[in-house]
Amino acid sequence: MSALPAARPNALKVTTLNVNGLRSALRKGLADWVLRVQPDVLLLQEVRADPMPDALPGYHSAWFPAQKAGYSGVAILSRLPLEDVRLGMPHAEMDAEGRVISAVVGGVRFVSVYLPSGSSGEVRQGFKERILGDYQAWVSGLIASGEPLVIGGDYNIAHREIDLKNWRANQKNSGFLPQEREWMTAHLQSGLTDGHRATLGDEAEYTWWSNRGNAYANNVGWRIDYLLAAGVNLRDVRVDRETRLSDHAPLTGWVEGQGV
Repeated sequence: MSALPAARPNALKVTTLNVNGLRSALRKGLADWVLRVQPDVLLLQEVRADPMPDALPGYHSAWFPAQKAGYSGVAILSRLPLEDVRLGMPHAEMDAEGRVISAVVGGVRFVSVYLPSGSSGEVRQGFKERILGDYQAWVSGLIASGEPLVIGGDYNIAHREIDLKNWRANQKNSGFLPQEREWMTAHLQSGLTDGHRATLGDEAEYTWWSNRGNAYANNVGWRIDYLLAAGVNLRDVRVDRETRLSDHAPLTGWVEGQGV
């Protein structure tokens, strides 16, 4: 198990987690995990529920469900008040699926994002690739504003060979296609720091495991969840692999910088 960051003053602890259904994660012990780890900001994806403001006591929250019931959806929860909450990018297709929400906490804009998967076939892969450019333009606008920024979420893209166990066998599969990896490189070069990779160096550590073929037990995983930052320091970002709240693991780090 990766050691979770120790408590520190003058910083915000942030966790991103694709819950694969909030009700399911709550049944698996999400509330107890939050009580133990006490993130200051919690970025959730694939909530798949209408707003549940009382799900985790002690948190302010903002929710952006998909128009389709039981599908997608993102949320931000914070111990501090949420300011300037923005639902969507805006982008008609992405926003209909409830995939982006942002808010300011402690002078930092936090974004919870759930980029689409293309694994179900050509139609969804085409949608995924079509919106990546629009998403990049939106993020570039946030960076250009100069507002301190932290993005957390499920990108459904493994960036480098080290970011998935069986990279050779997955070069033609959604999530590790050459054009997706090239996009991720350009995304980071637009002014974002990948806090998890900066912490890992050349170490392999994954955030998602298929429910098939004993993938978790054999650690046959993918690193597709990210904590990214611009204008603030994002440090000690690690996965809590042993906590099984979802097919994704919580990814937690510390935000240090102006306004925090």
